[in-house]
Amino acid sequence: MIVIPYKDLAPLRRFPVMTVLLMTVNIALFVSMLFLPEADYTKFIYRYSVIPLEFKLGRNIAVSPGPSPIFSVFTAMFLHGGWFHIIGNMLYLWIFGDNVEDRMGPFRFLVFYLLCGVVASFAQIYGSFRSEIPALGASGAISGVLAAYLRLYPRARVAVLIPIFFFLRSVILPAWLVLGFWFLAQILEAQLSPAKDLGGVAYFAHIGGFVTGLLLMPLFVKKGRKK
Repeated sequence: MIVIPYKDLAPLRRFPVMTVLLMTVNIALFVSMLFLPEADYTKFIYRYSVIPLEFKLGRNIAVSPGPSPIFSVFTAMFLHGGWFHIIGNMLYLWIFGDNVEDRMGPFRFLVFYLLCGVVASFAQIYGSFRSEIPALGASGAISGVLAAYLRLYPRARVAVLIPIFFFLRSVILPAWLVLGFWFLAQILEAQLSPAKDLGGVAYFAHIGGFVTGLLLMPLFVKKGRKK
């Protein structure tokens, strides 16, 4: 079953400055890349995305000259491979990131986001160690944000769209059901997908980022804030 969240109903106490800034950076970089010639676009993707095989070899592969592979665990989380990719990621960041930032504060939220993204990249690296397919996108970091939201607002209501034949039906569901179902789907997909196909969707990054978010969330929430 496909479930598409489009808004949550948890109130905010302040404007989500960092969430908007992260979205702006991601979107601006994506749009700017669209103006690159095709050959330069491909080079850029290979140069700044995570390529798991490079970490196995300890060096850049021929199609990916440039900075050290370790640098890519930071740059890859700001790159996206297509419109559906970035729209999906930014939608999830907007729905769930603002409330998590509200509880952490902008700076703590940024550090939390980046840490989840880095760990997610390493999870993808070790989950597909021989892959030469670039792994990119904010989904690993956003998975950590989803996990934090789940812990902070388990009973919050989330509006989702559910496709029924040729129609979309809007339903209100609890956050624990929406996000719990999403996480279980990532585990199932990672188990069922052939190893050669794992470069298409970074399921290991999703799982790694989510688990990281679950574990780190209590360290970043401001003391004295109530649910």
